[in-house]
Amino acid sequence: MTTFERDATSLRPPWPFTGRQDELELIRGSVAGGRHGIVVTGPAGRGKTLLVTEAVRGTDCARATGTPETRDLPFAAFAHLLPDTVSLHRAVQLLSGVRLLLVDDAHLLDDASAALVHQLAVHGRTRLLVVATEGARAPGAITRLWTGELLPRLDLEPLPREETAQLLAAGAGGLEALTVSRLHRLCQGDLRLLRELVGAVREQGLLSRVPDSGEWEWRGPVPVTATVRERLADLLDRADPGERATLDRLAFGEPLPVDADTLDLGALEVLEADGLVHIDDHGTASLAHPLHGPVLRSVAGRLRARRLARTPSDRTAALETETAALARAIAETDVRAVPAPVGEWLVTEGIGIPAPHAAVRARFARLRGQLREAASWAREGLRTTPEDHPCHLELALSTAQSGEAGRVVAAGGDDLERMSARIRGSGSVNRGGPSAADPGTPAAPSASAADSGTPAAPSASAVDPGTPTPPSSGAAAWWAAARGDLDAALDAVGAEPYDAVRLGAPERAVGRLTGVFAAHADALAQGDGPALDRAARTLEERGFLLFAAEAYAQAAQAHRDPGAARTSRTRSVALARRCQGARTPALAGLVLGELTARQRQIVTLAAAGLTNRQIAEKLTLSVRTVGNHLYGAYTRLGASDRDALPCLVELPEAQPA
Repeated sequence: MTTFERDATSLRPPWPFTGRQDELELIRGSVAGGRHGIVVTGPAGRGKTLLVTEAVRGTDCARATGTPETRDLPFAAFAHLLPDTVSLHRAVQLLSGVRLLLVDDAHLLDDASAALVHQLAVHGRTRLLVVATEGARAPGAITRLWTGELLPRLDLEPLPREETAQLLAAGAGGLEALTVSRLHRLCQGDLRLLRELVGAVREQGLLSRVPDSGEWEWRGPVPVTATVRERLADLLDRADPGERATLDRLAFGEPLPVDADTLDLGALEVLEADGLVHIDDHGTASLAHPLHGPVLRSVAGRLRARRLARTPSDRTAALETETAALARAIAETDVRAVPAPVGEWLVTEGIGIPAPHAAVRARFARLRGQLREAASWAREGLRTTPEDHPCHLELALSTAQSGEAGRVVAAGGDDLERMSARIRGSGSVNRGGPSAADPGTPAAPSASAADSGTPAAPSASAVDPGTPTPPSSGAAAWWAAARGDLDAALDAVGAEPYDAVRLGAPERAVGRLTGVFAAHADALAQGDGPALDRAARTLEERGFLLFAAEAYAQAAQAHRDPGAARTSRTRSVALARRCQGARTPALAGLVLGELTARQRQIVTLAAAGLTNRQIAEKLTLSVRTVGNHLYGAYTRLGASDRDALPCLVELPEAQPA
């Protein structure tokens, strides 16, 4: 069944349903068995109708929908299910035989229909799936469904960034990571707005091809569509000159201190009361919604924009502050989110950013497990400085640890050779151990600082983004791992001892790490599953999501208790799915754990597209030996041939612990 949006402005079908697996299972469970149903609420555009439609797909379900035009007509929403004239009592009798009833837009029901839904909930014979828009005025009989505890209520949260990326991949396809993040940030879970913005960006020719990639990027202004104007009418139609001037100044300079000479305090108070401006605890003002600033800048006009825009010196100072904050977080081994709106603004407006900021931004994203974003930030730096070695290094590392590496390997490795040549460009490999300046590995503070939570003092090179980063053997190690050659990968590990831990050889990092990284290495060396879980939790708390996913995956292999192993595996899969296509040896073990080390190596290469002969030449084996290993792997994995291998090496769905 295909459902089209009633307020669609074109005949394009809706995007396929994506994500929301937890919510989907909750709804299905609530209308199954002896359950009475559930109410689903959320702001307009959050995808409530698509969710419930997917939940009842394939079931015998009756459906009623409220509309604004029929709010004064008794039982209008149920006209197709009831006789022309009917009492409430008779309507309840007639519909009590319906096994499952979906009531969409229940906040728009007429009073008689609302009373009918309430009575059906009271009698409990009909399973009810009720959808209402949060913030809209709804009949009391509907709100009492959850306030009176007749039915449980699911308040739909915004679609997470990773599920937004999946939706865009399914509905739009081929958008690079910074464009995905920009759309997610601007739409804040409004899927109708998301779809309209993507359509407008395409129609206005604002997408451009990313060099050396099959992806598309969006830079430049936000299209002010009819939906955008409607959603932001209260913002765009401010008649008071002081309020409009204050909004414009914030749009071109936020965040700004409230005591700045350029801000009208009286106007700020009104705008804050109307929910258009946010004042934080430090007395700094910013626009309340991420969409406000881009839209105000889009409609400002050239002369006003020129007058209000930051000067180059102002932008440079703000960007340096953000760069230092990001580098300090890396040095303190705590990469939880750090607000850095200036860099995002410059990139999305198409202004461009200096390579040193891009390299630090890419490093920060990669350490957080945001591999595709890291690659995109590195490419941004290479636009302004094509030969910047730190940016080339970050691009190589993020690509090697993601699913993109398989594409490069299958294509023959030409991109890899170009990256390697650029990284080797000049200088020698740093062999002096981990440091904040070396993006191949997180900085390792003293044990006391790491264990007590006291931030370690960042090194000068960490705070100063202008310090050049030496080329790293880490890129060579991870590209060898991407090719399935773990022996070569471990041989290449030198300056980054934590890479050896991630690659499964903790003995090579003995005495070279401190804090949680040392704890991870020790637990892996001892095969201590609970200790690996503890290290993973600490890594996750500090924002190192990919490292945490790998530690949980290693714990799943180390646990002797099957229940504990399942729990670790589930946590690993859940975290890995937030890491933008991460593919590392530790994560491959989640799927290929039943294989021998040699079988895993050969299966990884075969899944990347290499032939048996190519694999044999790479690993100095006979073609027959490779074939035998693949046959054994097929048997253990339940695969019929090599065509199934790319699917099998994908991360499995997370299962309840």
